[in-house]
Amino acid sequence: MTKGQYVVGIAGGSASGKTSFLTRLKDSLPEGSVCIISQDNYYRPQSEQQLDENGEVNYDLPTSINKEAFLLDVQRLLAGLSVQFREYTFNNSERAPQIITIHPAPIIVVEGLFVFHYPEIRHLLNLRVYLDVREDIKLQRRIKRDHDERGYPEAVVRYQWEHHVMPSFKKFLKPYRDDSHLIITNNITFDKGLGVLSDHLRYRLLTELKAASTSEGVNG
Repeated sequence: MTKGQYVVGIAGGSASGKTSFLTRLKDSLPEGSVCIISQDNYYRPQSEQQLDENGEVNYDLPTSINKEAFLLDVQRLLAGLSVQFREYTFNNSERAPQIITIHPAPIIVVEGLFVFHYPEIRHLLNLRVYLDVREDIKLQRRIKRDHDERGYPEAVVRYQWEHHVMPSFKKFLKPYRDDSHLIITNNITFDKGLGVLSDHLRYRLLTELKAASTSEGVNG
């Protein structure tokens, strides 16, 4: 880890609003001060995914993610190195994957369903933020998102929700809620919680800037 880096883990159930929250968070901070690395780009190929009792692919298990590759790229950012990978498009054949490059920054945001569950990643986090949303609201958001962005029929979304999403959420994410440093509710809006986190991160940036200036003055 390079001097002054601050690592924030952000987790929340499916359709809790993580993508929108992260976009707003990044926009609220000085340009170049934050980078975001998402678990969603590290899904293993479909041929390596586990099947449920009905022979359907279950993408909502910790084993669905290439944890080793995810961890390695987080460590590279902590070492001050850039990372590059191919975007995961959730099997959407109409969307061509892009090559994503992430450059290191003073604030590194690590986000995804299982970032608190993987101990190797969890211990790297300076701050754990949990996005909390009622389950009925998350389901309605997921139905709309998966139809609009991924072309999934509602019946498929509801099947995944009942058999994959909720069992995994209750086992691998919800237990970490009360151990988080900051819980942000997003049933209607996350604006106030976003403000709290943004203020905290700006304070961290200012503190590190002052520390660096003091160090330069002493050394000079």
